[in-house]
Amino acid sequence: MNPSRVLRIGVVHSRFNEAICQELLASARAELARAGAEAEFVSVAGALEIPLALQWMAQSGRFDAFAAIGAVIRGDSYHFEVVANESARGIMDVALETGLPVANGILTTDTEEQALERSEKGAEAVRVALEMARLRRELADRWR
Repeated sequence: MNPSRVLRIGVVHSRFNEAICQELLASARAELARAGAEAEFVSVAGALEIPLALQWMAQSGRFDAFAAIGAVIRGDSYHFEVVANESARGIMDVALETGLPVANGILTTDTEEQALERSEKGAEAVRVALEMARLRRELADRWR
């Protein structure tokens, strides 16, 4: 691995709860610019579609790490738990199966207000993805 190569981050974001996701995405973009990382963005319908898009991107071999961005807001049905749990499981599966870091920036909140208060989680997901990509690079160099 070339330690001076700019890190490439893949960001998959959902469109469901679009206003909140746009805020998360704006904070992620600002963090990527601040860090000087390259990024590609893929939009999917909702949180349950994020893991599959991450898997396809990971299979390309073009990325050092990923950030998953979305918002799941509790409703009156059990669907919230299914979407929150299964999207998180899918994200972890992609990371473990590919060996590439995937930062989970999918909010799971009770209300839209709580989600909007956490719009910086997009930037946090990018920071985590970058940190883990650097660690992976460092360990690969150490064990070479």
